[in-house]
Amino acid sequence: MTVLAFVLAVSLNLFAQDPQTLINTANNAYNEGMYDSALNVYHLIEKENLESSELFYNMGNAYFKKNNITSAILYYEKARKLAPNDEDIDYNLSIANSMIVDKIERVPELFFKKWWNYFYNIFNANTWTIISLISWFILVIFIGMFIISKSRNTRKLAFYFGLLFLFTSVATFGLASQKYYYGKEQREAIIFTPTITVKSSPTTNAVDLFVVHEGTKIYILDEVQEWVKIRIPDGSIGWLPVNSLKKI
Repeated sequence: MTVLAFVLAVSLNLFAQDPQTLINTANNAYNEGMYDSALNVYHLIEKENLESSELFYNMGNAYFKKNNITSAILYYEKARKLAPNDEDIDYNLSIANSMIVDKIERVPELFFKKWWNYFYNIFNANTWTIISLISWFILVIFIGMFIISKSRNTRKLAFYFGLLFLFTSVATFGLASQKYYYGKEQREAIIFTPTITVKSSPTTNAVDLFVVHEGTKIYILDEVQEWVKIRIPDGSIGWLPVNSLKKI
């Protein structure tokens, strides 16, 4: 089957098949070494606003096989965004990152941020939401015990456990909210221009600050028309044209 016929057949059946069937079709093409065909199907699925860590991971693998390291990094990062604890994604991403030009040292994180990120990555947004709701429910029970009980020991116990579950409820709600909005927003991106100079302001004649290369992950701080204010992992900040990168 030619690549054109393969893509046409999948396109005609896009709405007739469930996404998993299409993924399986693309995976079969991948296993047969038809990486372009597999990617065409993966992108058809992506255009339907369907996403999963499996889909993006497979796309990253297909691009890696085609030696398109920059696109591989982009889709590995998309996959990790949905499955931050997946060891296969982390491993393949680390290999891809070892093949790019820029080797930027990351700014050390403060201890409390490390703790927050550790808990942040344990569960997805839905699980943290459920934990938060359960914590709020238990908190209400202890508040009721504190109000109704006439025993000093029981009120004391209810007070301290109430404080504990108040903290737990607020923390888990914060984790759920951050996880939800992180999944929706696009504040990270990958450089797709082979070599580009970061500017001091959003104009082409601004002062040159430093150079970055394709495959480098950056963080978006602001957007002004066709420019984005970015920060690289070592903390350096500057401006780049928006068309020089693709958002994760």
